[in-house]
Amino acid sequence: MLGHSYPCFQTGLRFKLTAMAPENHLKPKNPRILCLHGFRTSGRILQAGIGKWPDTILRDLDLDFLDAPFPATGKSDVERFFDPPYYEWYQANKGFKEYRNFEECLAYIEDYMLKNGPFDGLLGFSQGAFLTAAIPGMQEQGTALTKVPKVKFLVIISGAKFPGLMFGEPKAAVNAFSSPVRCPSLHFIGKTVNTSLRIFLTRFLGYIGI
Repeated sequence: MLGHSYPCFQTGLRFKLTAMAPENHLKPKNPRILCLHGFRTSGRILQAGIGKWPDTILRDLDLDFLDAPFPATGKSDVERFFDPPYYEWYQANKGFKEYRNFEECLAYIEDYMLKNGPFDGLLGFSQGAFLTAAIPGMQEQGTALTKVPKVKFLVIISGAKFPGLMFGEPKAAVNAFSSPVRCPSLHFIGKTVNTSLRIFLTRFLGYIGI
């Protein structure tokens, strides 16, 4: 377990997904990926979903699942399927004009990466994917995660960038998408069969040299 000193933060938990693979001392080290779950869910819930991926994919990845820092402030959409606790990375008002605890969330993630890294890439789902998509740009702009190495790649599942002109953006992320950032990203939208998933990830990791 990893404890954090922020006043209202819950304890961050570290989980590992492992799959059986033949012993091979010449096999290169698996890429380490920090996984950020969706809104009002948890690291364990994302772990349960990713755990359904084929072993042929999981055995080549070192996945680390982190709980968001703040307890859910409302009803979770997954209550029928998964037990609590549920967490949020940050909060926003109904019009997405104002954001709360965004900088605290970034500090929490950076602290975890400092103590448990280094990590090669990030994987995000839903609210976690919003964060994941913005982090390379924020690192480039120097507004977040400046104490850890720059993220090498992203895996974004059911995500998007912060709304920007139509709504609002957290202060730290205002310029996250203002200029191109050299960070390869793999995006999943909707349902993907396992065969396609295996092909996409294998080619993607090969493309970025991991």
